Amino acid sequence: MTTSPADPSERATGRAPRRALVAGSVGNFIEWYEFGVYGFFATIIAANFFTPHGGNELEGLVKTYASVGIAFFFRPIGAAVFGRIGDRIGRRPTLILVLLLMTGATTLIGVLPTYDTLGAAAPWLLTLLRILQGLSAGGEFGGAVSIMTEFAPPGRRGLYGAWQSFTVALGLLAGAGVAALLAMVMSEESLGDWGWRLPFLATLPIGLVALWLRLRLEETPFFRAAADGETGTAPGPGAPSAVPERVADPRELAGAIVMGAARIMGWAAAGYTFLVVMPSYLQATLNATFQQALVATVVANAGFALSILPAGLLSDRIGRRPVMLTGAALVAVLAFPLLNVLQEPDSSAWVQAAAVFVAGVVVGLMAGPGPAMLAEMFPTRVRYTGLGLAYALSNAVFSGCAGLIITEVIKHTGEVDIPAYYVTVTCAISVLALLTLRGEDHRGALPEVARAGKAVETEEETPCA
Repeated sequence: MTTSPADPSERATGRAPRRALVAGSVGNFIEWYEFGVYGFFATIIAANFFTPHGGNELEGLVKTYASVGIAFFFRPIGAAVFGRIGDRIGRRPTLILVLLLMTGATTLIGVLPTYDTLGAAAPWLLTLLRILQGLSAGGEFGGAVSIMTEFAPPGRRGLYGAWQSFTVALGLLAGAGVAALLAMVMSEESLGDWGWRLPFLATLPIGLVALWLRLRLEETPFFRAAADGETGTAPGPGAPSAVPERVADPRELAGAIVMGAARIMGWAAAGYTFLVVMPSYLQATLNATFQQALVATVVANAGFALSILPAGLLSDRIGRRPVMLTGAALVAVLAFPLLNVLQEPDSSAWVQAAAVFVAGVVVGLMAGPGPAMLAEMFPTRVRYTGLGLAYALSNAVFSGCAGLIITEVIKHTGEVDIPAYYVTVTCAISVLALLTLRGEDHRGALPEVARAGKAVETEEETPCA
């Protein structure tokens, strides 16, 4: 039997943790850049693939968001398949595989013939590519967060995990920025005809850079320790319990996945509603122009990006629970007032910008600590699968369906406050789930073993650095 250091993350030396941050983040950037672009160009995509001869704008959006929802519902399948691979053969090779799949599918959307060229096969091919993106995205999160948190120095898991969410914000901002730039420099006709393809084609060079970064990545010390069969540890603070590692009981593992999904439900619903669905909502429901909607979304994503890393760092100091609870509660309380500001025709542009900025900030309070919170719920042998499935399930139901639910309900009821109802209910449920989170889970080593279905963290807790 070999002996490991008190914390396997201490084996990561030199540039390995920084490389893990960059290599883990870049896939998330591509994933959410594309999802953001798809959301920002939803009305144009609807016209090209779902309503080529005109028709009701809301009907086209419903069909477009249905393809988004289908992609999200394939995320849990991707999380299960690639998570199992990642827990068996390693985080690094699995992340390379999902990156290739994601980059290829996104690039192909940029060259896909429209309905006018290909006929009824066009929307089906678009949906197929969205499914491939969903599978790859499902395998991306679990591996990226595992890489980041398993390489994180002691007391910095919240900050390292927050980079996953931060690159989500960067991806959405990049997508919004590219869309806004194209809208300014191109005519509406050119943008709708071929200009919308450019952001999707830009994924190819970004993906090649990401591939190079991941090929240089090391395997995580936690996975190497598990693969080498290291079951004992040197005594000392933060050492994992000297118990043979075993996968948790399937029923208890399933329960942990459901609980994890409930804890981030509000993050998933509010994040996608405020940061991705909002442009189409403003255009179709509040009669905003395309440029106005994109500017509002850029401002919201800027608030989101600015709060994520401080929230992750703060959660390393005071715990995941208080930071995430504050974010979920604030969204539930502020959803209606913020939406009413956008609906008020007499509101100045500055007041509306402040409203969407605040919306982004409070979502960031959940997104910052969220990845580390999920990583701390599962032992090494099932971490990739467990946290990936929790995230994928929550996103499949509450992100992927956000645009479809909001647009369809508004279409049938005429009630323009539906986005506020949606995020308020989901965040209220997240508050209840987050109350079950232990206040000390952020301290000590990551769970290394599972005993009687419970993740065993440490023999003795150590304060955060």
